[in-house]
Amino acid sequence: MKVQLLPSSINEDGTASQGQRLTCFVVDDSVAFDAGSLAFSCTDRQREQIRDAVISHTHLDHIAGLPIFLDDLFASLTDPFRIHCTAEMFEVFESNIFNWKIYPRFSELTNDHGKVLEYSLVEPQKPFKVKHLEVLAVAVSHNSPSLGFLVSDGIVSIGITGDTSETSEIWNVYSECENLVAVFVECAFPDEMGKLAGDSHHLTPVRLASELAKLGNRKYPVYVSNIKAMYRDIVRRQLDDLKLPDLRILEVGKIYDL
Repeated sequence: MKVQLLPSSINEDGTASQGQRLTCFVVDDSVAFDAGSLAFSCTDRQREQIRDAVISHTHLDHIAGLPIFLDDLFASLTDPFRIHCTAEMFEVFESNIFNWKIYPRFSELTNDHGKVLEYSLVEPQKPFKVKHLEVLAVAVSHNSPSLGFLVSDGIVSIGITGDTSETSEIWNVYSECENLVAVFVECAFPDEMGKLAGDSHHLTPVRLASELAKLGNRKYPVYVSNIKAMYRDIVRRQLDDLKLPDLRILEVGKIYDL
């Protein structure tokens, strides 16, 4: 399984930055988990192949690129693009994004081949298929609703927590998975900003350490993502100081072959 966090910031010389401001994981160049930077940073191959976006929650940094991506694809779609989300997220998309005021309601539009957008509703703890992948959505503690995921290609599985603060169910799911090879977890703020992290339902390094202890004696790496770009250096130093086993900072844009 190949996993890539798409870039979402640009350095002064025009190259992709390690600063993360939007979230979009792409698995096997064909399925997007969230869509924050999907339209802006995907490759031509990914643009050609991705026809499914699995949404963890509807905060803007996780969905910003989705309307533009659909706009790009509109005329070329031979089958509808699928948004996999909860019923509550569906209402947010149709009321607040695809509402003819912010962007067209693509679910009401057709091209020469037919419908261009459909929704596939997701429920926590009920597995569903997305192309060649089996996905289990798990409720986490962020805004309501928010999901993390267990993603399997039939050979290996990975965990993507999405945005979350202290939680429990998803760690239980990961602990029971026998072929788990990696977990991608957030750590948005430094420890000094613990109150803001708590109020916004995010993790800090110390809180992340407590959460990872729930996994017991894991035998796979944990990759830290969703570090607020302004605090990346200090969060990284604080994580290094904790000396947590096999904890790595996820490299934006790098393709991880797991």
